[in-house]
This record gives sequence, C-alpha cells and structure tokens, in this order.
Amino acid sequence: MRLPSWLSVPARQLQQPKSPDPMVIMGRVASAFGIRGWVKVQPFSEYIDSLLAYKTWYLGHENGPWREVIVAHSETHDKTLAVQFPDCPDRTAAEKLKGLLIAVPRSCLPEQEEGEYYWADLIGLSVINQAGETLGAVVELLDTGSNDVLIVRGAGPELLIPFLKDVVGHIDLAAKVIHVDWSADL
Repeated sequence: MRLPSWLSVPARQLQQPKSPDPMVIMGRVASAFGIRGWVKVQPFSEYIDSLLAYKTWYLGHENGPWREVIVAHSETHDKTLAVQFPDCPDRTAAEKLKGLLIAVPRSCLPEQEEGEYYWADLIGLSVINQAGETLGAVVELLDTGSNDVLIVRGAGPELLIPFLKDVVGHIDLAAKVIHVDWSADL
C-alpha cells in the first residue's frame, strides 16, 4: 500500500512550474478507477480528449502548490478519462488523488483565434450592461449543451447570462471587461 512519493512531501518542497506562467485548470481527479492505480479524470475542456494533448500535467489545489506529473497511460471513457501516473501503483494511492485539480501552464495552450476565448480568461472579468451598470464579475461558466452561460456575481442576486452573440458584445481582455446586452433586473 505505497502512496505516491510526493504526497508525503511538505508543500513548500513541491515542484512549481519553472516560470511564473499562470496555471490553467483543465480538469479534476474525480475518483480512483480500478485496482491498479488508475484515476478517473473529469476534463473541463470542450473535447474530452483535449487534455491528453499535454503529456505533462500539474496536480494540486487552485492556489497551488502544483506537482508536475507525467501521464503514463490513458483511455477515453464516454465523458471522462482514465489515466495512470507512474507514482500511483494501486487503488489506495489513486484514492489519495481524488479532488486534486489538473492544470497546465497558460503558455502551453494554443493561441485562440479572434473572437474565441478560453473560459479561464473570462473568469474574474467585470460585466457591464449597455446602461453602464456593473452587474458583477464572472465567477464561473456553465456548459448547457446548447450554449455556454456566464455566472455573474455582484451586489445583487447571481445572474446567469447566456454566452450568445446577441447578448455578449465586446470582450476586452486587457481592460478585463465584458459588455453585455442584459438588464440587472432579468
């Protein structure tokens, strides 16, 4: 019943990315899978297997520390992935990874075309409507199947704003603002 060697290492000694490049969370370890150390991964990407394009992942919590891991083996399973890491020999070790987030450095992501955005780039942006009212900030995005939805929290109740061309106007990443055609009363 051996644990991954890095689980017993004090947090201050865990390896950090070699550059100050921000980490982009791409999924999470959902559970152990089988008895041979595999884990089930819930990807947060548009396509289930997109995460497999990155052979080096970072495991950790949202604010770090992050531990670099290499994917030894992987399989696509419906809406999840099954992966095995070299230091994870059995189910007991795999269960210790449950809940950890999976991230890659921002610089590893491909450049987006004009008008395309990574969800991670939209989190935290202020949302302002056509009347100039600040509705709040994007705290999360939701994939409904037909379209994405911005979850916006501000002074009032939480708002769910559809990420549609007719609703979302100009997005200014530099100014950290999204302009929307949406009333605070909706």
